[in-house]
Amino acid sequence: MIHSCVIYSAVWQKGMKLKIEISNQPYRYISENSMECDDSCAFLVTKQNERFKTDAQNRGAHTVLTPDECWSLFGLNRIKVIGITGTNGKTTTASAIYSILLDLGHKCAMQGTRGFFMNDECVEGKTLTTPTVLNTYRHMLQAIQSGCEYFVMEVSSHAIEQERIAGIHFDLKILTNITQDHLDYHESIEEYIRIKNLFFQDESKKLINKDEPRAQFNFKNAFTYGIENPATYKILAYSLNNGVSGVMKHFEEHVTFATSLHGFFNLYNITAAMAAVHLVSGDSLEKITEAVENFGGVSGRMEVVSESPLVIVDFAHTPDGMEQVLNALKEKEVLVVFGAGGDRDRTKRPLMGRVAVMYAKKVYITSDNPRFEDPDSIIEDILSGIEERRKVHVDVNRRSAIEQALRDRIGDEVVLILGKGDETSQIIYDQHFPFDDRVVAREILDQL
Repeated sequence: MIHSCVIYSAVWQKGMKLKIEISNQPYRYISENSMECDDSCAFLVTKQNERFKTDAQNRGAHTVLTPDECWSLFGLNRIKVIGITGTNGKTTTASAIYSILLDLGHKCAMQGTRGFFMNDECVEGKTLTTPTVLNTYRHMLQAIQSGCEYFVMEVSSHAIEQERIAGIHFDLKILTNITQDHLDYHESIEEYIRIKNLFFQDESKKLINKDEPRAQFNFKNAFTYGIENPATYKILAYSLNNGVSGVMKHFEEHVTFATSLHGFFNLYNITAAMAAVHLVSGDSLEKITEAVENFGGVSGRMEVVSESPLVIVDFAHTPDGMEQVLNALKEKEVLVVFGAGGDRDRTKRPLMGRVAVMYAKKVYITSDNPRFEDPDSIIEDILSGIEERRKVHVDVNRRSAIEQALRDRIGDEVVLILGKGDETSQIIYDQHFPFDDRVVAREILDQL
């Protein structure tokens, strides 16, 4: 039976606690927070909060529910869920799917790194890539109430390991790629790979990057996309001039497409998006490829801040992500500004340094959300991967590092600012100080 629901939320200390009100049950609310529980409230138990189950019962919780039981109670099978995981490309792929579906006339919601969106409107700002189970269910209920047919969501490795996607019935699961990230949490690359692949072990419909050698998945209901290897959705030819365009083959059908996106990595993202929409919507590939032309990319991902001189901001913050972006500009001479986040995977820092000096004409190493770490120590970690430091400039002050790169630039050289993308603050200790690479670059350019 489908039950009507309304949303109720409240603030608890620094975080968000919420109850979801539900009708036609012997209790009135469902909550993940044991401190909210009484005889009118059911407690949703998850891997993250199971240690508080006894506390919820002691406070009089009417009953204890699993995520599967909540899924059924809320009637969430009324919306088709598309989940995307991978080290890089989640946000762009999710945004492209969302954009294409909207352009094809479907009502759609999207949850991820950039926030929560419904039918081309931002409903909530940035939060966790994948929120808690009940917060995701709340977003799904809002989407259903707004008439959405589809719910596109990014799925982080943390969310897979912590079971923040428990109970969700995915209509399609997508793998973009698997490279190094979050080893501060997963501790080894082998464990990180295992967690990513754990998402694809069931029999639900899935779309896998056939060119990703680390992918391991249940072959039942599996579809693939690729450029180098045979795949269900195979790129036969492509061009990276003036955007990403190409020819895609699906069995005997051939379609052409063109976008304003830049970079070989975005060829994978847009192929995954087109294939995903084809698999879930029933729309023809011809209509899908027409709609993809309207997708202009994601803020902070290969975002052109200035055309002349050419200044680009990108979110890349892993060795592979940096290599993909720098490789996309390999025909240019590039000055790259970047740092590495504090209290995060230290092992990737020297690799990031190595990639930067391999591709860039000059490298400016600076601070990037140091949090509780010493910014100078983070920079030393990056420098440990660089043998030849003649073309390396170090400045812990991110603003002055960006300014130095812009002052040094000559001729047709490109200034590439990596790591923060569309973030609007610099995190030092637990404080967020206003800082937007795009705004800072434009201010400096105006002064120059």
